[in-house]
Amino acid sequence: RLNENALSVKIETKNIWEVTSFTIGEAKVFFENLIESLVENKLAIASAALNEINNRLSFLNNVGLHYITLNRRAGTLSGGEAQRIRLASQVGQQLVGALYVLDEPTIGLHQRDNDKLVSTLRELCDKGNTIIVVEHDEDTILISDWIVDIGPKAGVHGGEIVFSGPLSVILSGAKNLSKNSIGGNTKNSLIKSSGGKKDPSAVLSAAQDDTFNCKVYGNAEDSLTGKYLRGEEKIPVPQDRRKVDGHTPKIKIKGATENNLKNINVEIPLRRFICLTGVSGSGKSTLMHKILYRGIANRLNHVNKRIGDHREILNTEYIDKIIKIDQKPIGRTPRSNPATYTGTWGSIREIFASTVEARVRGYKVGRFSFNRPGGRCENCEGKGKLTIEMHFLPNVEIDCDVCKGRRFNQETLEVHYKNKSIADVLNMTIEKAEEFFVDIPQIFDKLKMLNSVGLDYLKLGQSATTLSGGEAQRIKLSKELAKRNTTKTLYLLDEPTTGLHYDDVKKLVGVLQSLVSKGNTVMVIEHNLDVIKCADWIIDLGPEGGDKGGEVVACGTPEEVSLKSIMSYTGKYLKRFLE
Repeated sequence: RLNENALSVKIETKNIWEVTSFTIGEAKVFFENLIESLVENKLAIASAALNEINNRLSFLNNVGLHYITLNRRAGTLSGGEAQRIRLASQVGQQLVGALYVLDEPTIGLHQRDNDKLVSTLRELCDKGNTIIVVEHDEDTILISDWIVDIGPKAGVHGGEIVFSGPLSVILSGAKNLSKNSIGGNTKNSLIKSSGGKKDPSAVLSAAQDDTFNCKVYGNAEDSLTGKYLRGEEKIPVPQDRRKVDGHTPKIKIKGATENNLKNINVEIPLRRFICLTGVSGSGKSTLMHKILYRGIANRLNHVNKRIGDHREILNTEYIDKIIKIDQKPIGRTPRSNPATYTGTWGSIREIFASTVEARVRGYKVGRFSFNRPGGRCENCEGKGKLTIEMHFLPNVEIDCDVCKGRRFNQETLEVHYKNKSIADVLNMTIEKAEEFFVDIPQIFDKLKMLNSVGLDYLKLGQSATTLSGGEAQRIKLSKELAKRNTTKTLYLLDEPTTGLHYDDVKKLVGVLQSLVSKGNTVMVIEHNLDVIKCADWIIDLGPEGGDKGGEVVACGTPEEVSLKSIMSYTGKYLKRFLE
């Protein structure tokens, strides 16, 4: 993209294109060596710029982005990567007295890189800045000074401040603090480490010295987050893991060389719960998506996507279906919702069409559709919303002034089942709908599965565009759970715990285990150690990211991998979760 004149200027035999082609890790080494090699007069001229470059590269390296090239297109970055890069630009400005708001900065980070990010945030705070973080990561929570816990549950059961106060108080489980004020000092409330475990008492003694001049509110004892932090609630390690031995059928990938994979051979035991782990950039996504998924999907689904470079995949006859359950939306328009996606909507419409009132009026099933003329509100075409175009501003949505957001016309809404109109049913939470349809198995069974994955708070008619990625993924999981005779299926999930609270992770692990118990295979890419410790088998890639990764550094049960901590970072951090 640069002409010959620009490329003719070189530093240490490298032109600007060659330098920007370095990974962040390589660039850091290059500029460190450059600083050491410059003579004094040249260093005096370039020192300010070089120090600025070095500081930012060091930060990017410390937050786990060492494998990204400097010239990588912004559009190819994940949300977590982009957020950390933006944070690096702020850190480089050396601001004091700034307020930073971060939404789950630890997404996609291995525990090793997570530790680096957490210490960087702490340093940024200690320089005189304020950091507000939306986060479920335990290590991030445990270096904070003040906790605001919102709940008690999700959706209509949430929206309240359960607890607001110093970390020390939520760790102690103190009661009724709404009228108290309590002390603490941002520099004194860091968690100290004790033999690899967090020591809450280290905070309790330190957080009572000075004052935040803020009121503590709520009951720490009732906080679900607090219960997990205190160990009163936990995700248990399985008592009996499914064994993997010479008799266990396995899919075998031979000679994988795509991207940074180093001609590796990988065996994936079937009818087991498998975690694919490793630091960022170690080759996990390449192995799962480009080689395993495409290699099998091309054969089973008769598609023709380019498969990542490998020699062969053996024993695919052991499975008859491969399904990738991702966090993409269940629909791209407001017309899609949990009821339509799971298939309950058709049964609900049939029930309304079978009522006496509907039959007297001659209404068929189509009358109760918001996607076609007849029973829907024509003013909003069944959307329940009207879009107002705002010039130079984002569009604004308001409730339809004719149907008041109910989607159907008045005649359709006059038909009732158990004293509820079809709009009332769409407005029910899944929890209420499960009770309402308890005597209709084809509806109840699907709603029960939605409830089992922790989505009881969602409304049946909630627009797909308002659902988070985690919610969309769990809706897809519930649909799979509701299917009968699903065996010999390989399910692939990429970081399914993204955005999930401890309690939701606990439910998700239960759901994944139940899929395996039916005779299926579940394979997840995951960094969450609470999930990894529950796996039957771990395949750990590394040892680093980028060119220094792409090898199998450990495989086995969680206990076996934890003993291989010399080569495996996952094993090193997994130890304390198995104690």
